[in-house]
Amino acid sequence: MLVSAINMLLRDHEFDSLEDLCANFDKEVEELKAYLLQHGYTYSEAQKQMRPVGYDE
Repeated sequence: MLVSAINMLLRDHEFDSLEDLCANFDKEVEELKAYLLQHGYTYSEAQKQMRPVGYDE
């Protein structure tokens, strides 16, 4: 659900970047990325969204 919310906020242009999104919610970008990586997701800068690890390979 967290991944869906992040992707929706980025896709719908609520935030211009993952950094802006994290700043708004007072979270550290690297901590969020590390947490989601533990759960099988990584951030794609090109796609501007969280994606399953290995999806783009």
